[in-house]
Amino acid sequence: MAKILVIDDEKAIRRSIKEILEFENHKVEEAEEGQMGLNMALKNNYDIILSDIKMPKLDGMELLQKLMEAGIESAIVMMSGHGNIETAVDAVKKGAYDYLAKPIDLNRLLVAVRNALEKNTLVTETKILKKKITKSVDMIGNSPAIQEIKDIIEKVAPTDAKVLITGSNGSGKELVAKWLHEKSNRAAGPLVEVNCAAIPSELIESELFGHEKGSFTSAVAQRKGKFELAEGGTLFLDEIGDMSLSAQAKVLRALQENKITRVGGDKEIKVNVRVVAATNKDLEKEIEKENFRRDLFHRLNVIPIRVPSLDERKDDIPLLADYFLDLICTEMGMAKKEIQADAIKALQERSWQGNIREFRNVIERLIILGGKEISATDVKTFS
Repeated sequence: MAKILVIDDEKAIRRSIKEILEFENHKVEEAEEGQMGLNMALKNNYDIILSDIKMPKLDGMELLQKLMEAGIESAIVMMSGHGNIETAVDAVKKGAYDYLAKPIDLNRLLVAVRNALEKNTLVTETKILKKKITKSVDMIGNSPAIQEIKDIIEKVAPTDAKVLITGSNGSGKELVAKWLHEKSNRAAGPLVEVNCAAIPSELIESELFGHEKGSFTSAVAQRKGKFELAEGGTLFLDEIGDMSLSAQAKVLRALQENKITRVGGDKEIKVNVRVVAATNKDLEKEIEKENFRRDLFHRLNVIPIRVPSLDERKDDIPLLADYFLDLICTEMGMAKKEIQADAIKALQERSWQGNIREFRNVIERLIILGGKEISATDVKTFS
């Protein structure tokens, strides 16, 4: 069911359109002239606005222009008994979704309304997707530790300096890497991520550097590696502390010479990438255990960034709670839930071993299982 505004100075036409649309279970409101219609559109949210072109006081084309200037997001369908193809084209150019000639054909009206509603759905879905993408690189928090990270990123991002991000699981290391890329001069290029812990040691070199056809049993075709795919952009090596020593040696060479060689090949390929690495391990201890190369550590650790655990920045919990409430409720297509002050306090009092990742999951659980307004009791029951 859609909420529709019909603007026409002819009462018989308004009533006729209203009866047809109400029979299809739409909610319809009427305006007898353009200025009245404009006032109603500015005060209410309509899915569709049907407007005549020839009207006293404020004609349809002037109304259309004012609706566009006001940022009205309703799908606007213009109607006229005096129009021609030029009028229709002009209306669409100025922002109208569709144009109907009078006398209004019933089937044509219903098709226009159905198409306009589908268009509105696509616009809404696109906004949600854009919101998800935009918010995925938000860094929420005003704590001194987070502010320090933001300041470092502002200084370092425009350079090609290598960055080593450390911090416990779920603390937001990937987010820092994304921010570095988005604020860099390479933002127009790709951001290629490699989870070194998720790739078997025997395949990590092929993943990073690519391979030539026939270089091993399953190499049925030539394949580019992540270094080549990140050309002109940023290569994010996540969990680099889990990379094999042989792969570490090749990464070191790539960083020193800006060249790689595919597995099974002998041709040197120049690469132009910025490398950002992250780990939850203490690499200096891994060096002592001979699990990580000291020379690679120094190559990567030009700019160290340590991401604090959530337990170290509990002052940010109110902001994070509001952020995830908005984000998750939007994803679920529901009105944003409110959270009581005692619920925030309860969230601040508990320990967050899983950090931001665990916190997000708890907020999602509270949205689904908690009351209309999330309380401290909900937090104690469901977290």
